[in-house]
Amino acid sequence: MKALRPACASGAVFLASLLPATVGAQPTLAPPAQAVLGLSASANVEVAKDLLSVTFSSTRDGADANTVQAQLKQALDAALAEAKKAARPGQVEVQTGNFSIYPRYAAKGGINGWQGSAELIVEGRDLAAIGQLSARITTMTVARVAFRLSREASQKVEAEVAAEAIARYRARATEYAKQFGYAGYVIREVSITTTEPASAPIPMLRMQSAAVSSVGDALSVEPGKATVTATVNGTVQMR
Repeated sequence: MKALRPACASGAVFLASLLPATVGAQPTLAPPAQAVLGLSASANVEVAKDLLSVTFSSTRDGADANTVQAQLKQALDAALAEAKKAARPGQVEVQTGNFSIYPRYAAKGGINGWQGSAELIVEGRDLAAIGQLSARITTMTVARVAFRLSREASQKVEAEVAAEAIARYRARATEYAKQFGYAGYVIREVSITTTEPASAPIPMLRMQSAAVSSVGDALSVEPGKATVTATVNGTVQMR
């Protein structure tokens, strides 16, 4: 009996070495790299931009840095107080932007004065309220106006556009496999990416201070549309 045990153990090792693809190694082996087709398919949908961002700014120039700073603070505080009257969560959001003081240099060198600027940013979904607010802020002028697509609006259509891209990918794989003389296909690997417009506001409108302060009317705005795109990339094994 003891003499038989080594033979059985040796036989087990031999069988395992003969059947690596059907016993232990099959889950880790990829299909042979034959009749593999790389494919890509995309789909996109247009969505109305729902966020308006208006940047108000004020600049000052003077011989004394403290005076310039005080003037900028006064202009910013007045604009901020007016903007807060219209503030509503999600609809009209208010925040301060850049506030800087820097020296002005003479042609021959040396500081001969100071310059500074301050910003107030108003952003939200209530386009009418933000447009009207621009007429009531008189201590600062409109520097930039931008529309963008909110993350919430983008997420609402991401599943829809991804499903369309996947359907196009599968239809393309089926058609190509048929044209090559195969009955069907198996997906080897696949990736799905969804892209949307950049979230950072992009400058769209610039006005001179005198022009804005003399008009005093509500800002006319038109949001336009943004495009959300889904792309499917991968390979299929035709069979």
